[in-house]
Amino acid sequence: MKVKIVWRKVRDYVRYDLKEIAFPSSLPDPPHFKKRRKLTWKERYLVMKEATRLYAASWVRDIGPELRPNEYKNKEKSGDENDGKTGSNTESEPSTLEDLAVAARGGMETLRPALQRVYMIRASAYRDALKSFIQGYQEGIQQVMEKKDTTLEPPQQEESNDPKKTI
Repeated sequence: MKVKIVWRKVRDYVRYDLKEIAFPSSLPDPPHFKKRRKLTWKERYLVMKEATRLYAASWVRDIGPELRPNEYKNKEKSGDENDGKTGSNTESEPSTLEDLAVAARGGMETLRPALQRVYMIRASAYRDALKSFIQGYQEGIQQVMEKKDTTLEPPQQEESNDPKKTI
């Protein structure tokens, strides 16, 4: 009799509990949630086509006007106004974030030197700020000490040549 009960419990565990542990079922949707219709094969194809186009374009550093036409229209308008006034500033140095993004694509070998550069820049900025703070603090202490010295000294009386005082 005990073997039968143990067998039933093991069978129920494998049948219900183990299945739920290995492949958990998702929570049911809330009552206000409206289910969307399934996409047709043509719509799925168009979604995949657009997604792959955007994914491929994300690997390029400068995303061209075909992906962000509104931004390029704004740049062209501002570029027409400044054409004769300034030189060409199209080639600029990449920002730290862009540099890290490019390094991250290259793997850990290229990411480590980029991160070291970032940390060295931050460390030098902190060091410079600390030196500046210490220098300002010392100047402030010197000013306070000078004020104390001038207030502690008794005012010197000037000798005057008045005949009334020399009697």
